[in-house]
Amino acid sequence: MTNELSLPEIQKQVDEWIKTIGVRYFSELTNMAILTEEVGELARIMARKFGDQSFKKSDEEYQLADEMADVLWVLVCLANQTGVDLNEAFIKNIEKKTHRDQDRHKNNEKLQS
Repeated sequence: MTNELSLPEIQKQVDEWIKTIGVRYFSELTNMAILTEEVGELARIMARKFGDQSFKKSDEEYQLADEMADVLWVLVCLANQTGVDLNEAFIKNIEKKTHRDQDRHKNNEKLQS
């Protein structure tokens, strides 16, 4: 495994792992529920690290980077299962945001400091 992977490489690596070690993909609905769970775990760490909540003893096992990677993993599983090319989707999404928000954020008084 290399230190840097492109989105297509990530999608391929997850697919290979699922088919060799994971046996098969969970259903799309199960993976959607798992994604929600993983986002919740990420939110828990964010609320404690950057928000107003204090850490509990049970929170010590959680690592921010690992929780983000868990979210990415399940998102990639869903993309693979539904035939979404994340690289293509991301490029189109950036183009959409760039066109739509060309001046929106620059003109947002709340973002001016």
